[in-house]
Amino acid sequence: MIPGICLGNVAVDCIDAEKLRGFYAELLGWEKRELYGCPAMISQAGFVFLFMQEGDYIRPVWPEEQAKQQKQMHFDFQVDDLPSAVAQAEAIGAVKADNQYGGEHFVTMLDPDGHPFCLCAKESI
Repeated sequence: MIPGICLGNVAVDCIDAEKLRGFYAELLGWEKRELYGCPAMISQAGFVFLFMQEGDYIRPVWPEEQAKQQKQMHFDFQVDDLPSAVAQAEAIGAVKADNQYGGEHFVTMLDPDGHPFCLCAKESI
């Protein structure tokens, strides 16, 4: 291990950094910030998402298709009320993915730039 190492931020490539930051800030309730000259947001726990606007960004295809842009990552967000969370995400610009594999456990959504993310029902441990 590298002494003192910790996660600094999660960088998300996108078409419109301000718009995508706004989407995730509203979805998660995190504080909007600027970091390294880019739109960012931070959670109360100190997690940072940094939005990197890319002129040649290509939306991923989900589920993956051969010879098409693959997803590079996806987020799983734990929620108390799955149907309500899906409705709220749709109200701010997310869309439910055509293909669903989670049953009652999770719903795959697409953010405004096509990144898949899942809203997952919290389970007791």
